[in-house]
Formats: sequence, structure tokens, C-alpha cells
Amino acid sequence: MSDTEKKEKKEELKEEESVSLSQIIYDIAGVIFLAAILLLIAMTFFARQVTVSGPSMEETLHDKDRLLVSCFDYVPKNGDIVIVTHGENLNEPIVKRVIATQGQKLDINYATGDVSVDGKVIDEKYIVGTTIPVPNATVIPEVIPDGYVFVMGDNREHSLDSRSATVGLVPVENIIGKAFVRIYPFDSFGLL
Repeated sequence: MSDTEKKEKKEELKEEESVSLSQIIYDIAGVIFLAAILLLIAMTFFARQVTVSGPSMEETLHDKDRLLVSCFDYVPKNGDIVIVTHGENLNEPIVKRVIATQGQKLDINYATGDVSVDGKVIDEKYIVGTTIPVPNATVIPEVIPDGYVFVMGDNREHSLDSRSATVGLVPVENIIGKAFVRIYPFDSFGLL
């Protein structure tokens, strides 16, 4: 092979390397862009991130915990931890637990602290304190009307929830979705 051929071969290799490097950078940028678009779509339609504010869900959740919330085609169920949007009297979203859903009979015995749904005392191992009456209390209907749920915080003595007229019964359309995983703090990461 002559010197000219060697020189031409080296130039071809350099050109191939520069094309390969620029192609790799272009491909990586395309993958990152596509991933960002998919993440944006997922966070808009399927899941959202919410930060807990205040002590009303202690010991289950704490102030500043960050949660992922499933919001696609969600139907509230008893025991679910949900995010309630800005309601009529709420300035910001709140995190609460669904206690009773539409059509269910609800009774709160403030003397014993027992909460009954459909005539059965529910086992609430997650609560802190006792279920007590709250200031500005609302009248709790015997049966939860269609399209509504009754929610309470786990920290019953320090929770603004459906017992109060400020929150009251929550229309299902005011529920963003169900919290399904804690993502922060990292040492508490896990499913709810």
C-alpha cells in the first residue's frame, strides 16, 4: 500500500469516526427528548407528584413526604389515601384517607371513637389519637350520597377533614387520584 493510499485510508477512518460520534450524540439526544415527552405525558395523564403538608396523616405520612398519585380512571375505595383538589372552601390540595363511599352507611361514635361503615366498626390500625368532634362540624348524613366520599386524616385529633364544614363530603370529581408510593424521603421509599 502506497503512502497516498495509507493517507486516504486514515482520512476515511477519521471521517467515519466523526460521523459515528455525531450519530451517537444525535441518537442519544433523540432518546432523551422522547423520554422527556413520554414522562410529561405520563405525569399529565397517569400520575402526579404531590407533597404532604402538615401532620394530619401521621404516622402513615409526614409533613414534606412526596408521593406519586395514580390519577387515570380512578374510582375511590375505602381505605385509599387520596388527594383532594381545591374544593369550595380549600385553598390547596389535601391528603386524606377514604372512610366511606357513595351508598355506604357511616356512623361515628365520638364517645368511643369508633367509626362504623355499613354497621361494622372498621379496623383502623393506622390512626393516631381518637376520633373526636371538630370545630365547625358538619352534619354527617346517615348514607353517603351518590358522587361523594367521606375522608379523614389518620391523625384524628389534628386533621381538617370531612367532619368539618370546611371540607365536608368530597365530590368524587374533586379527587385527583390515589397515592400509591412514597418517593421522598428516600429512606421511607415504598408502596402505600
